Amino acid sequence: MPRKRIPNFNYSEVTINGHKYFKAYVMNADHKLIIVYGKTLDELCQKYDEAEQRSENDAFNRRSPTVKEYCEKWLLMQSAHIRETTLIDYTSKVKRHIIAPLGHMKIAEVTADDIKMALVPVSKKSASVFKSVNILYKCIFNSAEDSKIITYNPTRFLSAKGGGVPQKDRESLTDEQVERLLDTIRDLPPYVFVMIGLYAGLRREEILALKWECVFLDTEAPYIAVRRAWHTENNRPVIMTQLKTKAARRDVAIPDQLAECLREARKNSSSEYVVANNDGEPLSYTQFKLLWRYIKVRTAVPRPAKKKVGGKYVKYTLYPQLGEKARNNGNVVYSLDFEVTPHQLRHTYITNLIAAGVDPKTVQYLAGHENSKITMDIYAKVKYNKPEEVVKALEGAFAMWEGQSGTK
Repeated sequence: MPRKRIPNFNYSEVTINGHKYFKAYVMNADHKLIIVYGKTLDELCQKYDEAEQRSENDAFNRRSPTVKEYCEKWLLMQSAHIRETTLIDYTSKVKRHIIAPLGHMKIAEVTADDIKMALVPVSKKSASVFKSVNILYKCIFNSAEDSKIITYNPTRFLSAKGGGVPQKDRESLTDEQVERLLDTIRDLPPYVFVMIGLYAGLRREEILALKWECVFLDTEAPYIAVRRAWHTENNRPVIMTQLKTKAARRDVAIPDQLAECLREARKNSSSEYVVANNDGEPLSYTQFKLLWRYIKVRTAVPRPAKKKVGGKYVKYTLYPQLGEKARNNGNVVYSLDFEVTPHQLRHTYITNLIAAGVDPKTVQYLAGHENSKITMDIYAKVKYNKPEEVVKALEGAFAMWEGQSGTK
């Protein structure tokens, strides 16, 4: 027979409707007293324990929000002192790589193993993305620890070293590739975008936000004023006047080839945007992908495809040949045997400036680089990656010593 429990809390006896009960008070998470009753002392003790446990659980839940709740609070706190563009980047990475896998968990219950598992898919992305997501994890959990929301920080030993897929060195397009690319798309929708990237070096978000009011073609030296940036939220375009960095706000002189291209485009444009959709509005993310598809479908590189066999679609790899027509569209000819990315246009522009002898500080300004290290890293690779260039530099450096050396 189980031994009866003796209460270790204050209680009293009451009579309700002629029945005797035992009564006690328990403080809940709101610091308010609630009453519990029991017909026997054992029942009272059981209900008292249950009420205490509920109170502790409620208090814990308030002290320990979910990962999603705390991440949203952390992002709100960051919004007070970081650029809007930086906040957009943080928000995207936090939602995708922290909230998506762990958002349902209480932040105080997250373990180091939980985070390591959540980082497995991120490790398949670029090294820079992997590093930035690791940093966000550490910042968020360090903040929770500083605020006494968690007592154990599972990111304490987290390291981004060696994680992610190393990025290949960016290759600029050769003169021959530029000529072939422009010939391929000359009368197609992405032509103006590509010309601005190649001859003005604007970032994708700067080109897609560019308005005609910032294109000055009737001055002695035509130029583009970079004043806006494009990004998308839920596939909808958002145009901001806040740029990536302070250095991104710049006036870029443009050569005659681009000036003539833009004059022709302006004649046929009914939009305030240089690159616009059929309604004259800035492109959505999907619309930009469709714009770039004009280039991708004309590129002779292996690609996944499918065909119907016996009433079912079968996947296979298509190996297009340069010069042949696309199987499903006779108007498309595979004209490019190299892949092109939007950023490659900008990289080609910067590379050509350096190769033409433009000094690094001017290149930094025209490219909108806030950090000179970015410019100098590209400069070093372009200028001194060939033995003949190194020899020229060495000859110039030691020219003053000519005639001073000899043997004794």
